[in-house]
Amino acid sequence: MDVPLRVSVDSARGGRWTSLAGGGREWLWRGAATGRDRVVPGDAFVDAGGLEECLPTVRGVPDHGDVWSRPWRQVTPEIATVECADFTLTRRIRGLGGTVVADYRLTAEPGYRFVWAGHALLEVSPTARLVAPDGTPTRLYPEAADLLPAGDWPAGARWMTAPWPAPAGLPLDRLGPDDGTALGAILVGCPDVRVVDGPDVLRWRLDCADQPRSVALWRNLRGWPQPAPYRSVGVEPMLGAVFDLAEAGSGPDSGPAAAPAAGNVAGDGDPAPGGGTVAGGDAVPGGDAALVPANGEVRWRLTVSAYRSGRTP
Repeated sequence: MDVPLRVSVDSARGGRWTSLAGGGREWLWRGAATGRDRVVPGDAFVDAGGLEECLPTVRGVPDHGDVWSRPWRQVTPEIATVECADFTLTRRIRGLGGTVVADYRLTAEPGYRFVWAGHALLEVSPTARLVAPDGTPTRLYPEAADLLPAGDWPAGARWMTAPWPAPAGLPLDRLGPDDGTALGAILVGCPDVRVVDGPDVLRWRLDCADQPRSVALWRNLRGWPQPAPYRSVGVEPMLGAVFDLAEAGSGPDSGPAAAPAAGNVAGDGDPAPGGGTVAGGDAVPGGDAALVPANGEVRWRLTVSAYRSGRTP
């Protein structure tokens, strides 16, 4: 059955989603980090939990982007906006029949490139799973190298691409048990995923015309930070296909990144024949970053819904 969701946001502190609740559970994780209410632009990221808006990058400079650390201006109860040096971002977030719908509009000079991620850290059990189409090209980053057999990581590669749900033999669809590892990955061209935790299912869908859509995964099973690691799991719908905007290739490809069909993935940047791996920079249809077109704006929609089943989907 459908489970109505309610969302709370803190516009004064980066537009952060502070709660996503329904059916007697809270989906957003809250961290123990302090100082989130005192950040200013340029500060290091404070891992307080919730969903942080990351733009124009996630990793790199500025740390987790330029909007999470700025106060947003509340225009109406549903609409807030934030202005940065190179762009203005406006978000309208509301509930529609128990579904949370967030509509975004970025305005900037034509040709401006960016990455956006809805950096959602989730409160899920160690038996939870991330469900995405089998075969989705998945980029692993260098922090995964130590988890692979010696010599499997291509020397000097920015990333390695292999098929979901177990790229390079790593079962990343499993969000536990805690094993002391921590890594990030990007499911390229995948705009629609489900988080399954027992009978509860949370669905994230990203819609945006003519821009590359992906989902980033942060799977920290008490492997980071040292010397006091904790558990945090991020499922992050994103525009783009890299964590760091500086790593986005100019790319000869044009047009949107298509969502892969289950068990049937084709195109540049896909797994090698036989389910092998491809070293980065593999090409992504639509490019590694979103690109502002001639009209000076990009619009996208994030839809979040939940349901509860008597069986595991």
